[in-house]
Formats: sequence, C-alpha cells, structure tokens
Amino acid sequence: MTGLVQGVGFRPFVYRMAMKYALTGWVQNTNENVRICVSGTAVDLDNFVISLEKEAPPASMIENIATSELAVQDFVGFTILHSDDLSDDITEISPDIAVCDACLEDIKKQGTRLGYAFVNCTNCGPRFTIIRDLPYDREKTTMQPFAMCPDCRKEYETITDRRFHAQPTACSRCGPHYELIVRGNPVSADINVIASQAANVLENCGIVLIKGLGGMHLACDALDENAVGRLRLIKNRDGKPFAVMFRDLGTLRQFAFVDDVAQQSLVSWRRPIVLLEMKKDTSPALAENINSGLNLVGVMLPYMPFHHQLFQRLKTHAIVLTSGNFSSEPILTGNDQAISQFTSFVDALVLHNRDIYNRTDDSVARIMDGRERILRRSRGYAPAPVRTGMDVDGILAFGAELTNCFCIGKGQKAFLSQHIGDLQGLETMQFYEETISQYLKLFRMKPSLLAVDLHPEYNSTKTARHYGGLPVVRVQHHHAHIASCMAEHHLDEKVIGIALDGTGFGDDGHTWGSEFFVCDLNGYERVTHFEYLPLPGGDLAAEEPWRMAVSYLYKVYGDDFSKLALPLFSGIDPEKIAMVVRMIDRKVNCPLTAGAGRLFDAVSSLVGLCQVATFQAEGPMRLEALVRNDCYEKYTFDVDKTIRFDATIKGIVHDLTGGVSLPVIATKFHNTIISVIFEISNTIRAREKISKVVLSGGVFQNKYLLEGSVALLRENNFQVYTHAAIPANDGGIALGQVAVASKRRELKCV
Repeated sequence: MTGLVQGVGFRPFVYRMAMKYALTGWVQNTNENVRICVSGTAVDLDNFVISLEKEAPPASMIENIATSELAVQDFVGFTILHSDDLSDDITEISPDIAVCDACLEDIKKQGTRLGYAFVNCTNCGPRFTIIRDLPYDREKTTMQPFAMCPDCRKEYETITDRRFHAQPTACSRCGPHYELIVRGNPVSADINVIASQAANVLENCGIVLIKGLGGMHLACDALDENAVGRLRLIKNRDGKPFAVMFRDLGTLRQFAFVDDVAQQSLVSWRRPIVLLEMKKDTSPALAENINSGLNLVGVMLPYMPFHHQLFQRLKTHAIVLTSGNFSSEPILTGNDQAISQFTSFVDALVLHNRDIYNRTDDSVARIMDGRERILRRSRGYAPAPVRTGMDVDGILAFGAELTNCFCIGKGQKAFLSQHIGDLQGLETMQFYEETISQYLKLFRMKPSLLAVDLHPEYNSTKTARHYGGLPVVRVQHHHAHIASCMAEHHLDEKVIGIALDGTGFGDDGHTWGSEFFVCDLNGYERVTHFEYLPLPGGDLAAEEPWRMAVSYLYKVYGDDFSKLALPLFSGIDPEKIAMVVRMIDRKVNCPLTAGAGRLFDAVSSLVGLCQVATFQAEGPMRLEALVRNDCYEKYTFDVDKTIRFDATIKGIVHDLTGGVSLPVIATKFHNTIISVIFEISNTIRAREKISKVVLSGGVFQNKYLLEGSVALLRENNFQVYTHAAIPANDGGIALGQVAVASKRRELKCV
C-alpha cells in the first residue's frame, strides 16, 4: 500500500481488519510503503482489501493497493513486524494532526495523563514537525530523548491499544513538559499553574509567548484593544490582520458567518486558519485593531491540548494567536532564542522541551466557489505530496522570491515545502536553505535537474548556484503559475492560461502580471496583457499605491489630472506628486509594469482607500471589502494589442466626482476585470478552438473576482480550472516550475 499510510494509525487499523476477517499474516512499515501479507479464504481476503479502503483512518490517504497472490504459507496469528529500510524510495510523511476527542477525554481521567498537555495517539498529535528521518519510528523523531515509562511502553507495544506504535506517545512521568518563564526566570512546571497564570496574564492586557507544534506563537486577548495594540508594537506590524483562535465552534459563530464548507475546514484534523466574514455590531466584539477595519477575520479552533487547557481557564471568548517572530523573520522554534528575544517584550513565556525539527506556520484557507482554497500551505498540509502523473524525479524547484515554497520531485510525486516566507532577510534565507537540505535528506532525493524563476536577481534563483554543474531550467513566473494549476489538475495539453498578480519578470525584461496565454507545460504564447505603464519608484510603488494612481491619471489626463477633485490629492503632498510626474517624464526609476495588482492598487488609491500600504495587498483587500452582490454595472475598456483601462479610469473619476458610492464604484471595477477575463477568453477560444481556461496568480485570492469569473466562464461553456489544494499565489510557483522542467526534460529540451 502506498500513500499517506504511516504515522496515522494505519498498522493497528490493518491489525483490527485482519482480526475482523480471521486472517493470519503480518503488516510492516518500510521506507517505501506499508506491506501486508495475509492468509485466509478468498471471500475474507476480498472483504479485507475492500475494508482497507473504505474504513481507513481519517488522516490517511491511500494512493494505491497493489496485490499479488502467493503460495500458501502457515502463519501463527497476525503480527506487526519491525520497520524495514528497503531503498532510497520513501513513503509519505503525515502532516501534524490536531488532538482528537479521545485524547482530550484522557486529560480528564485520573492517572498519568490527567492534565497532561502532550497527550496523543495514533490518530492525532505531532508528526512532520518532529520527524528527522524515515521510516517513521520514535528514534528518528525529536521524541527520542524521552524514554517511555513501563505503562507507556505497554500501550505502545499492545496491538489493540490506541497508542500502539504512536511514536510521540508519552505521559507526565516520561514525556516532555511545559515550563512557565517570567522575566527570564523559571516559575513553574506544573501545568495547572502554567495554564492558570497564562490565562491571568491574558485577561489583564498581557502578552504571552507560547511554544506550539511548529514554532512559537504570541497571544493576547482578542477583545482587548490595548492588548492588541501592544502586540502590534512588539511585532512591528502596523496594519496586517491578526489570526484569532476561538474557544469552540459555537463561540465562533457569535462573531463570524460559518457555512457548512467553512465548518468542515475549521473542525478538520488539519485545523487551518480560515478567512471568514465578520458579523457586525456583536456584543462583545473583537478589538477593532485586529483586522484594520476589513470585513474578514482569520479564525481557527484549538488544535493542541494546551489550547484547550488554556481556554478552560479563560473568560475571554478568543485570543489572538500569531506567529512568534518579529515582522519579516521566520517563526521561532528554539527556547533559548525565544527567551533572549522576547523576555523584555512579553509578560510570560510558556515553553516546552520537545524540539521542533521542521518549522511550520499555521496554514490559511478561504472558502470560495464552495471549496476550501489554500492560501498558505503549512501545518496540517505539508509535506503531503501532489500526485502529478508526470516523471518529476530528481527535480528541485526553488520557487519565487515572495511567499516562497520550494518543491522536490520524487517519482511522480511533487513535495511542496511548508510556507517559507519572503526571501529578503538573512534569517528567512537561512530557514530556506536549511529546509531544502532537510527535505533532500528526509525524502532521499539527489537533485539531477534544477528549476528556477526567470528573474536573475531573485534570492531563490541565486540559491540554485550552490548546486553547481546541474542543468537548470528557467521558468517564466506566470507560466509557472499556470503550470502549477495544471499540475494540480493533471492537465497536459494546450489551455487558455490567465495569470493575474502583482509582479513577475517577463522575457522582454519588463514586469509582467496580467498574462493571457495560450500555453502548455512546455511553453506559452503571450496573446495579450494589460497595457504597460511606468511604475514610479519601482518596488516602492507596491508600498505606496498613490504612485500607481498618479501614473494612470497622468497617462489618461496629462497635466490636467491635478485639477481633478479626487480623494487622492487631499492625502498626498503635492510636491511628492510633482516629483513622480518628473520621474515619469524623465524615465528615472520607472520600470514598465503590466501587473494586475498594480491596477488594483491604483484604483484603491483613487477612491481614497489606501495611499500607503501597511501590509501586502492592503489596497486590493480594502477594495474587495467594499463590493456588493447586487450591482451588475461595469466600466468600459479597450482592447487592441493590449488591454487598456483609460476609459475605466475616466469612468471611476466621473463616478467619484459625481457622488456615486464607493461600494458601487468598487463593484463596477471588479465587474470590469471579470468582463475582461471573459471577453479575452472568448476571443482566444474563437481563434484557437480551446475551451479549457486555467486561472492562477495572487489576484485570484479575491473571492468576488474568482467566483464571478468562474461563473461567467462556465455559463458560456468554458471548462474552468482553479487552485484549491495549492496556493494561487507565489506559494504554488515551485510546483509549476517542477511541472515545466519535467515536460521539457521529457521533450529533451533541457
């Protein structure tokens, strides 16, 4: 059996099925798979195999069951053999699994697990974050230093026990433990004292640093404006929304709208952060500075025993739980580092002595078009592979510069890393390089082909130089976006590829980001794109959207644009605006861009929503927050060799000066982009006879835009493919690089 069949209680499950059908034989973990040898009647054997698929543990995923008939052997009973290391092939590694209900009940029972904060079993607990090597056995995890007591050893060795071969199994006598540290000094190792004092700190405007599964978290009362403000100062995080953990689903429903699909995601064993629409005028209410006035909040439910123990003592309904790091740095994992960096900033630290080997952030999802869409793929999802159906063996793809994940190929499986982050700081680069080395070791992969972004100055591209002498495939950024979605859906043919994002290096040397391709995995034809405009200040324009607004206004109105009565002009120094115009005239630090994200930035600035962004994509997010579902109007645009928005800008200015409400303007603008997507797709279909449309890029994290585009295309008989398991943003780029490299190798273009 292959697939996710280790670390998820699979062998005890096989044992129970063998007992059910009175079979004899054995089951064994290897580094490649799970092997089962069973003897019995033909009917019982058939039923056994059927049950393996139908009744498998919830966190498992069976890829294939290969069976063969052997000569009759005499077995005494059914046994579980020791793991075996057969080759350099590997089986899958389970992501970390939220604590199960049975283990939460164990915490309440008398015995060595009463109140024990590291309770787990074969159905739950840490997996990827503690594993050092395969096969998945205790001595190859960070649980190795904790010798099991006789009672835990008995459970571990008893086939019918829920903790049979649960590698992290432990109790209060033999396992890891928490410690409370205040002002640099250890205070207590008693979990009741720790949870009570941590709760007391949180209830009194305090900040607590808590060591979790994949790294440290900073916590405060999510209903306390002052506490959230303190946390923003510590994180040096002006406006980016914080994630909020609620005590339970019922409490969460008081604050946000939860549909069936969102509920399924929230309570799943993966426990991601899910972006939900907030309810207005609730009492009590979340602190207003949680999400900077947006209508979305990232929410999650407890997934570690300590989270549940903490909420038992808390009066507040919810806590902020954000990554324990300073902005732009990776999440911390080490106790010493946490103490040295945060003792002077927080009121208490709750640390434990189980090492984190594989650092992971919380994953983030959003429900769009009735499906869970992963926006950040990390805890609970990584390192589950993508089954590509292609030969990707030996390919190492380095990903993008921002929102980075890398990817390695093994057989036909692509292992996309957990979220790494933006490769623009020393600490993140160290995390990136260390994690690549860990993946190569863990998955026993020796690279034979490298895939990188076309941009020569990306740190991800430069990292490939460390693997000197290997052939390198350079993949255009937006082609990789489309290829990643194609790989997710096993597409290997010509498609209409539409990639909308903020930036990506084009093969003409300009900045792309609004690509309408006819492409396959090997190559692409760029049919059209948004018109190039100057990007005043280069990357600075993404942080200061008003610069792009000036670029559009100056292009459309010339010098007369400054006479318009626009919100933009009340918030920006006129001399700065004049400076930008001079930069455009003189072509000084004004690279050309066709990025769709920059158009969204410009419109958000034009209508007065965002002049200086305090976090990535703030302007577009604020613009999306205004859209209405009862407005069907749109602005006009022009298409010749490129797609031009002069008429759109004029329409927005006309509405602004005419007193049209901002929600109507925002909705009309979104409807315009949806119309562009449809009309260009229609034109390409008429010319190329292609009806499959692939949508990718960070702009498609916009719910209204994605759902509106998909609906209009489907109504007109297009087959539409969008991301779900893989991020549409740059977190999915590395998968696309792997797919393109694989196809070019197959065609001998490398």
